[in-house]
Amino acid sequence: MPWSRTRPRSPEPDAAPVAGTAEEGERLSRIACSSCGAELTYAPGTSSVRCAYCGHEQAIVASPWQVVVEHDLASALARAAAEHLTDERRVLKCETCAASFEAEERAGAQTCPFCGSAIVASPERARVFRPDGVVPFAISRETARERQRAWLSGLWFAPSDLTRKAEAEARLEGLYLPFWTYDCDTVTDYVGARGLRVTRHVPVAREVQGRVVTEMRPVVELRWTPVSGRVGRHFDDVLVPATSALPLSDLGRAGRWNTHAVRPYAPEWLAGFRSAFYDVPLDRGFAEAQAVMRAVIESDIRADIGGDAQRIEAIRTRWSRATFKHVLLPLWVTAYRYRGRTWRFVVNGQTGQVHGERPWSLWKIAAAVLGLAALVAAALVLAGGG
Repeated sequence: MPWSRTRPRSPEPDAAPVAGTAEEGERLSRIACSSCGAELTYAPGTSSVRCAYCGHEQAIVASPWQVVVEHDLASALARAAAEHLTDERRVLKCETCAASFEAEERAGAQTCPFCGSAIVASPERARVFRPDGVVPFAISRETARERQRAWLSGLWFAPSDLTRKAEAEARLEGLYLPFWTYDCDTVTDYVGARGLRVTRHVPVAREVQGRVVTEMRPVVELRWTPVSGRVGRHFDDVLVPATSALPLSDLGRAGRWNTHAVRPYAPEWLAGFRSAFYDVPLDRGFAEAQAVMRAVIESDIRADIGGDAQRIEAIRTRWSRATFKHVLLPLWVTAYRYRGRTWRFVVNGQTGQVHGERPWSLWKIAAAVLGLAALVAAALVLAGGG
Protein backbone atom coordinates (compact mmCIF):
# COMPACT_ATOMS: atom_id res chain seq x y z
CA MET A 1 0.00 0.00 0.00
CA PRO A 2 1.60 3.33 -1.02
CA TRP A 3 0.27 5.37 1.90
CA SER A 4 1.25 4.39 5.40
CA ARG A 5 0.08 5.43 8.84
CA THR A 6 3.64 4.89 10.01
CA ARG A 7 6.06 7.74 9.57
CA PRO A 8 9.25 6.58 7.87
CA ARG A 9 12.02 9.05 7.41
CA SER A 10 11.70 10.94 4.15
CA PRO A 11 14.77 11.63 2.06
CA GLU A 12 16.58 14.86 2.68
CA PRO A 13 16.13 17.56 0.04
CA ASP A 14 18.16 16.60 -3.01
CA ALA A 15 20.87 18.60 -4.59
CA ALA A 16 19.66 19.99 -7.88
CA PRO A 17 20.94 18.02 -10.86
CA VAL A 18 22.93 19.77 -13.51
CA ALA A 19 20.75 20.89 -16.40
CA GLY A 20 21.56 19.51 -19.83
CA THR A 21 21.61 21.66 -22.89
CA ALA A 22 19.03 21.74 -25.66
CA GLU A 23 21.65 20.47 -28.09
CA GLU A 24 22.24 17.39 -25.93
CA GLY A 25 18.50 16.66 -25.79
CA GLU A 26 18.20 16.88 -29.56
CA ARG A 27 21.26 14.72 -30.16
CA LEU A 28 20.04 11.95 -27.85
CA SER A 29 16.49 11.91 -29.23
CA ARG A 30 17.81 9.92 -32.21
CA ILE A 31 20.02 6.91 -31.41
CA ALA A 32 21.94 5.48 -34.36
CA CYS A 33 22.51 1.75 -34.79
CA SER A 34 26.21 0.89 -34.48
CA SER A 35 25.84 -1.82 -37.14
CA CYS A 36 23.92 -0.16 -39.97
CA GLY A 37 23.35 3.44 -38.90
CA ALA A 38 19.55 3.22 -38.86
CA GLU A 39 17.53 4.64 -35.98
CA LEU A 40 17.18 2.50 -32.86
CA THR A 41 13.86 2.33 -31.00
CA TYR A 42 12.99 1.08 -27.55
CA ALA A 43 11.70 -2.53 -27.52
CA PRO A 44 8.72 -2.70 -25.09
CA GLY A 45 9.14 -5.17 -22.24
CA THR A 46 12.95 -5.16 -22.46
CA SER A 47 15.89 -3.07 -21.32
CA SER A 48 17.20 -2.57 -24.85
CA VAL A 49 16.86 -0.44 -27.94
CA ARG A 50 16.53 -2.39 -31.18
CA CYS A 51 17.16 -1.75 -34.88
CA ALA A 52 14.15 -2.58 -37.05
CA TYR A 53 16.39 -3.12 -40.09
CA CYS A 54 19.28 -5.34 -39.00
CA GLY A 55 17.96 -6.56 -35.62
CA HIS A 56 20.91 -5.25 -33.64
CA GLU A 57 20.12 -4.67 -29.94
CA GLN A 58 21.81 -2.33 -27.53
CA ALA A 59 21.28 -2.49 -23.77
CA ILE A 60 20.11 0.60 -21.89
CA VAL A 61 22.67 0.96 -19.14
CA ALA A 62 22.12 3.51 -16.42
CA SER A 63 25.05 5.16 -14.71
CA PRO A 64 25.75 3.62 -11.30
CA TRP A 65 25.04 6.96 -9.60
CA GLN A 66 21.82 7.55 -11.54
CA VAL A 67 18.74 7.22 -9.32
CA VAL A 68 15.16 8.52 -9.32
CA VAL A 69 15.27 11.46 -6.95
CA GLU A 70 12.62 13.26 -4.93
CA HIS A 71 12.85 17.06 -5.10
CA ASP A 72 11.92 19.35 -2.23
CA LEU A 73 8.60 20.93 -3.26
CA ALA A 74 8.94 24.26 -1.42
CA SER A 75 12.40 24.88 -2.87
CA ALA A 76 11.27 23.99 -6.39
CA LEU A 77 8.28 26.34 -6.21
CA ALA A 78 10.49 29.13 -4.91
CA ARG A 79 12.90 28.81 -7.83
CA ALA A 80 10.55 27.49 -10.52
CA ALA A 81 11.78 30.09 -12.99
CA ALA A 82 15.41 29.09 -12.47
CA GLU A 83 17.24 26.51 -14.54
CA HIS A 84 18.22 24.07 -11.78
CA LEU A 85 15.55 21.47 -12.54
CA THR A 86 14.65 22.39 -16.10
CA ASP A 87 15.72 21.82 -19.68
CA GLU A 88 15.03 23.74 -22.83
CA ARG A 89 12.93 21.58 -25.17
CA ARG A 90 11.28 21.92 -28.59
CA VAL A 91 7.54 21.97 -27.86
CA LEU A 92 4.90 21.24 -30.48
CA LYS A 93 1.33 22.39 -29.76
CA CYS A 94 -1.93 21.21 -31.30
CA GLU A 95 -4.22 24.10 -32.22
CA THR A 96 -7.34 21.93 -31.91
CA CYS A 97 -7.05 20.41 -28.42
CA ALA A 98 -4.13 22.51 -27.03
CA ALA A 99 -2.06 19.39 -26.27
CA SER A 100 1.70 19.87 -26.25
CA PHE A 101 4.42 17.30 -26.76
CA GLU A 102 8.05 17.06 -27.73
CA ALA A 103 8.67 17.83 -31.39
CA GLU A 104 10.19 15.07 -33.45
CA GLU A 105 13.33 15.93 -35.36
CA ARG A 106 13.00 16.56 -39.08
CA ALA A 107 9.22 16.09 -38.83
CA GLY A 108 6.82 17.84 -41.18
CA ALA A 109 3.07 17.34 -41.04
CA GLN A 110 2.02 15.23 -38.05
CA THR A 111 -1.15 13.94 -36.41
CA CYS A 112 -2.06 14.86 -32.85
CA PRO A 113 -2.19 11.65 -30.80
CA PHE A 114 -4.89 13.09 -28.55
CA CYS A 115 -7.51 14.33 -31.02
CA GLY A 116 -6.39 13.01 -34.41
CA SER A 117 -6.12 16.49 -35.94
CA ALA A 118 -3.50 17.22 -38.57
CA ILE A 119 -0.84 19.69 -37.41
CA VAL A 120 2.18 21.23 -39.10
CA ALA A 121 5.39 21.13 -37.13
CA SER A 122 6.41 24.65 -36.12
CA PRO A 123 7.89 23.98 -32.67
CA GLU A 124 8.72 26.61 -30.12
CA ARG A 125 11.40 26.40 -27.47
CA ALA A 126 10.36 26.37 -23.82
CA ARG A 127 11.93 25.59 -20.48
CA VAL A 128 10.22 22.70 -18.73
CA PHE A 129 10.94 20.48 -15.75
CA ARG A 130 13.06 17.60 -16.95
CA PRO A 131 11.65 14.10 -16.24
CA ASP A 132 13.11 12.36 -13.22
CA GLY A 133 11.92 8.88 -14.15
CA VAL A 134 10.04 6.79 -16.65
CA VAL A 135 7.97 3.59 -16.57
CA PRO A 136 9.01 1.83 -19.81
CA PHE A 137 6.50 0.25 -22.16
CA ALA A 138 5.80 -3.41 -21.37
CA ILE A 139 3.06 -3.85 -24.02
CA SER A 140 4.15 -3.94 -27.68
CA ARG A 141 2.38 -2.16 -30.52
CA GLU A 142 1.26 -5.51 -31.97
CA THR A 143 -0.32 -6.58 -28.67
CA ALA A 144 -2.03 -3.20 -28.30
CA ARG A 145 -3.39 -3.43 -31.85
CA GLU A 146 -4.73 -6.95 -31.21
CA ARG A 147 -6.55 -5.69 -28.13
CA GLN A 148 -7.99 -2.81 -30.12
CA ARG A 149 -9.34 -5.21 -32.78
CA ALA A 150 -10.79 -7.52 -30.13
CA TRP A 151 -12.44 -4.57 -28.40
CA LEU A 152 -13.93 -3.25 -31.65
CA SER A 153 -15.22 -6.67 -32.73
CA GLY A 154 -16.90 -7.20 -29.36
CA LEU A 155 -18.97 -4.00 -29.43
CA TRP A 156 -22.75 -4.42 -29.43
CA PHE A 157 -24.88 -2.15 -31.62
CA ALA A 158 -21.86 -0.51 -33.24
CA PRO A 159 -22.13 0.94 -36.79
CA SER A 160 -21.31 -1.71 -39.40
CA ASP A 161 -18.45 0.29 -40.88
CA LEU A 162 -16.86 1.25 -37.55
CA THR A 163 -14.13 -1.39 -37.49
CA ARG A 164 -13.12 -0.74 -41.10
CA LYS A 165 -12.98 3.04 -40.69
CA ALA A 166 -11.29 2.89 -37.29
CA GLU A 167 -8.50 0.64 -38.57
CA ALA A 168 -8.13 2.67 -41.77
CA GLU A 169 -7.99 6.10 -40.14
CA ALA A 170 -6.56 5.46 -36.70
CA ARG A 171 -2.85 5.27 -36.01
CA LEU A 172 -1.95 3.50 -32.79
CA GLU A 173 0.81 5.53 -31.21
CA GLY A 174 2.99 4.96 -28.18
CA LEU A 175 3.00 8.04 -26.00
CA TYR A 176 4.64 8.84 -22.70
CA LEU A 177 2.32 10.94 -20.54
CA PRO A 178 3.62 13.38 -17.91
CA PHE A 179 2.63 12.92 -14.28
CA TRP A 180 3.58 14.52 -10.98
CA THR A 181 4.08 12.30 -7.94
CA TYR A 182 4.04 13.80 -4.46
CA ASP A 183 5.28 12.56 -1.10
CA CYS A 184 4.23 14.31 2.07
CA ASP A 185 4.03 13.87 5.85
CA THR A 186 0.77 15.02 7.45
CA VAL A 187 -0.40 15.56 11.01
CA THR A 188 -4.10 16.36 11.44
CA ASP A 189 -5.91 17.56 14.55
CA TYR A 190 -9.66 17.12 14.51
CA VAL A 191 -12.79 17.83 16.54
CA GLY A 192 -15.93 15.76 16.07
CA ALA A 193 -18.36 13.37 17.68
CA ARG A 194 -18.78 9.61 18.02
CA GLY A 195 -22.22 8.11 17.54
CA LEU A 196 -23.21 4.85 19.24
CA ARG A 197 -26.44 3.05 18.43
CA VAL A 198 -28.60 2.44 21.46
CA THR A 199 -31.95 0.72 21.61
CA ARG A 200 -34.69 1.91 23.90
CA HIS A 201 -38.33 0.85 24.15
CA VAL A 202 -41.05 3.44 23.85
CA PRO A 203 -44.77 3.02 24.50
CA VAL A 204 -46.96 2.98 21.40
CA ALA A 205 -50.75 3.02 21.56
CA ARG A 206 -52.83 1.12 19.03
CA GLU A 207 -56.41 -0.10 18.74
CA VAL A 208 -57.11 -3.81 19.12
CA GLN A 209 -60.72 -5.11 18.80
CA GLY A 210 -62.22 -1.80 19.65
CA ARG A 211 -60.05 -0.90 22.60
CA VAL A 212 -56.76 0.97 22.88
CA VAL A 213 -53.77 -1.00 24.09
CA THR A 214 -50.25 0.17 24.76
CA GLU A 215 -47.21 -1.85 23.79
CA MET A 216 -43.48 -1.22 23.98
CA ARG A 217 -41.64 -1.00 20.69
CA PRO A 218 -37.83 -0.87 20.19
CA VAL A 219 -36.41 2.32 18.72
CA VAL A 220 -32.77 2.57 17.60
CA GLU A 221 -31.14 5.96 17.93
CA LEU A 222 -27.63 7.44 17.93
CA ARG A 223 -26.15 8.75 21.12
CA TRP A 224 -23.39 11.29 20.39
CA THR A 225 -20.25 11.93 22.44
CA PRO A 226 -17.84 14.82 21.69
CA VAL A 227 -14.34 13.66 20.71
CA SER A 228 -11.06 15.16 19.52
CA GLY A 229 -7.80 13.66 18.44
CA ARG A 230 -4.83 13.57 16.08
CA VAL A 231 -3.93 11.32 13.15
CA GLY A 232 -0.76 11.16 11.09
CA ARG A 233 0.09 9.64 7.74
CA HIS A 234 3.01 9.51 5.34
CA PHE A 235 1.90 9.71 1.70
CA ASP A 236 4.11 8.18 -0.96
CA ASP A 237 3.77 8.68 -4.73
CA VAL A 238 0.37 10.38 -4.90
CA LEU A 239 -0.05 10.39 -8.68
CA VAL A 240 -1.49 13.44 -10.47
CA PRO A 241 -1.86 13.69 -14.29
CA ALA A 242 0.20 16.63 -15.54
CA THR A 243 -1.67 17.00 -18.83
CA SER A 244 -5.27 18.03 -19.39
CA ALA A 245 -5.31 17.02 -23.07
CA LEU A 246 -6.55 13.49 -22.33
CA PRO A 247 -9.78 13.31 -20.27
CA LEU A 248 -9.42 11.97 -16.74
CA SER A 249 -12.11 9.39 -17.54
CA ASP A 250 -9.81 7.87 -20.17
CA LEU A 251 -6.86 7.83 -17.79
CA GLY A 252 -8.89 6.42 -14.90
CA ARG A 253 -10.44 3.62 -16.95
CA ALA A 254 -7.06 2.73 -18.44
CA GLY A 255 -6.12 1.46 -15.00
CA ARG A 256 -3.36 2.23 -12.57
CA TRP A 257 0.38 2.38 -13.13
CA ASN A 258 2.84 0.85 -10.70
CA THR A 259 5.12 3.77 -9.84
CA HIS A 260 7.51 1.46 -8.01
CA ALA A 261 8.61 0.34 -11.50
CA VAL A 262 9.90 3.84 -12.33
CA ARG A 263 13.40 3.79 -13.84
CA PRO A 264 15.82 6.72 -13.82
CA TYR A 265 15.18 8.85 -16.87
CA ALA A 266 17.33 8.14 -19.93
CA PRO A 267 16.53 9.22 -23.51
CA GLU A 268 16.88 5.62 -24.70
CA TRP A 269 13.59 4.66 -23.00
CA LEU A 270 11.81 7.17 -25.26
CA ALA A 271 13.50 6.12 -28.51
CA GLY A 272 10.80 5.61 -31.14
CA PHE A 273 8.02 7.06 -28.95
CA ARG A 274 6.57 10.51 -28.45
CA SER A 275 6.49 12.34 -25.16
CA ALA A 276 3.73 14.73 -24.10
CA PHE A 277 4.58 17.83 -22.11
CA TYR A 278 2.80 18.88 -18.96
CA ASP A 279 0.37 21.79 -18.83
CA VAL A 280 -0.62 21.36 -15.17
CA PRO A 281 1.77 23.53 -13.11
CA LEU A 282 3.63 22.01 -10.18
CA ASP A 283 1.69 23.99 -7.56
CA ARG A 284 -1.70 23.14 -9.08
CA GLY A 285 -0.69 19.50 -9.21
CA PHE A 286 0.09 19.59 -5.49
CA ALA A 287 -3.31 21.15 -4.78
CA GLU A 288 -4.92 18.22 -6.62
CA ALA A 289 -2.74 15.79 -4.68
CA GLN A 290 -3.83 17.44 -1.43
CA ALA A 291 -7.47 16.82 -2.38
CA VAL A 292 -6.64 13.12 -2.75
CA MET A 293 -4.79 13.16 0.59
CA ARG A 294 -7.65 14.92 2.37
CA ALA A 295 -10.04 12.13 1.42
CA VAL A 296 -7.65 9.57 2.91
CA ILE A 297 -7.11 11.72 6.01
CA GLU A 298 -10.88 11.99 6.54
CA SER A 299 -11.11 8.20 6.35
CA ASP A 300 -8.33 7.97 8.96
CA ILE A 301 -10.22 10.38 11.24
CA ARG A 302 -13.43 8.36 11.00
CA ALA A 303 -11.51 5.18 11.83
CA ASP A 304 -9.87 6.97 14.77
CA ILE A 305 -13.23 8.23 16.09
CA GLY A 306 -14.75 4.76 15.86
CA GLY A 307 -18.28 3.97 16.95
CA ASP A 308 -21.25 3.38 14.69
CA ALA A 309 -21.27 6.85 13.10
CA GLN A 310 -18.94 9.82 13.04
CA ARG A 311 -19.21 13.57 12.76
CA ILE A 312 -16.22 15.68 11.72
CA GLU A 313 -16.67 19.30 12.75
CA ALA A 314 -13.17 20.78 12.34
CA ILE A 315 -9.91 19.66 10.72
CA ARG A 316 -6.48 21.27 10.79
CA THR A 317 -3.75 19.57 8.76
CA ARG A 318 -0.05 20.38 8.84
CA TRP A 319 1.81 19.42 5.65
CA SER A 320 5.56 18.89 5.93
CA ARG A 321 8.54 17.48 4.04
CA ALA A 322 6.69 17.57 0.73
CA THR A 323 8.66 16.27 -2.23
CA PHE A 324 7.84 15.61 -5.88
CA LYS A 325 8.99 13.79 -9.00
CA HIS A 326 8.20 14.39 -12.65
CA VAL A 327 7.66 10.99 -14.28
CA LEU A 328 6.59 9.71 -17.71
CA LEU A 329 4.11 6.83 -17.92
CA PRO A 330 3.34 4.73 -21.05
CA LEU A 331 0.07 4.73 -22.98
CA TRP A 332 -0.89 3.44 -26.41
CA VAL A 333 -3.43 5.89 -27.80
CA THR A 334 -5.31 6.29 -31.04
CA ALA A 335 -7.77 8.96 -32.11
CA TYR A 336 -9.91 8.90 -35.22
CA ARG A 337 -12.85 10.89 -36.55
CA TYR A 338 -16.17 9.16 -37.24
CA ARG A 339 -19.26 11.09 -38.31
CA GLY A 340 -17.75 14.42 -37.34
CA ARG A 341 -16.61 13.44 -33.85
CA THR A 342 -13.28 12.34 -32.38
CA TRP A 343 -13.19 8.92 -30.71
CA ARG A 344 -10.31 7.62 -28.60
CA PHE A 345 -8.98 4.21 -27.69
CA VAL A 346 -6.21 3.76 -25.11
CA VAL A 347 -4.16 0.84 -23.82
CA ASN A 348 -2.17 1.09 -20.61
CA GLY A 349 1.41 0.53 -21.79
CA GLN A 350 2.40 -1.13 -18.53
CA THR A 351 -0.60 -3.36 -17.68
CA GLY A 352 -2.40 -3.72 -21.02
CA GLN A 353 -5.77 -2.60 -19.66
CA VAL A 354 -7.95 -1.07 -22.38
CA HIS A 355 -10.57 1.66 -22.56
CA GLY A 356 -12.30 3.16 -25.55
CA GLU A 357 -15.04 5.53 -26.62
CA ARG A 358 -17.54 4.17 -29.11
CA PRO A 359 -20.42 5.34 -31.33
CA TRP A 360 -23.79 3.57 -31.33
CA SER A 361 -25.91 2.54 -34.31
CA LEU A 362 -29.42 3.89 -33.76
CA TRP A 363 -30.70 1.70 -36.60
CA LYS A 364 -29.39 -1.46 -34.94
CA ILE A 365 -30.84 -0.44 -31.58
CA ALA A 366 -34.21 0.36 -33.17
CA ALA A 367 -34.20 -2.97 -35.05
CA ALA A 368 -33.40 -4.83 -31.84
CA VAL A 369 -36.23 -3.07 -29.98
CA LEU A 370 -38.71 -3.80 -32.78
CA GLY A 371 -37.56 -7.42 -32.92
CA LEU A 372 -38.02 -7.81 -29.18
CA ALA A 373 -41.47 -6.22 -29.37
CA ALA A 374 -42.43 -8.65 -32.17
CA LEU A 375 -41.29 -11.63 -30.08
CA VAL A 376 -43.30 -10.42 -27.08
CA ALA A 377 -46.40 -9.89 -29.26
CA ALA A 378 -46.04 -13.37 -30.78
CA ALA A 379 -45.69 -14.91 -27.33
CA LEU A 380 -48.85 -13.14 -26.14
CA VAL A 381 -50.77 -14.35 -29.19
CA LEU A 382 -49.67 -17.92 -28.61
CA ALA A 383 -50.52 -17.68 -24.92
CA GLY A 384 -54.00 -16.32 -25.73
CA GLY A 385 -54.64 -19.03 -28.33
CA GLY A 386 -53.68 -21.75 -25.87
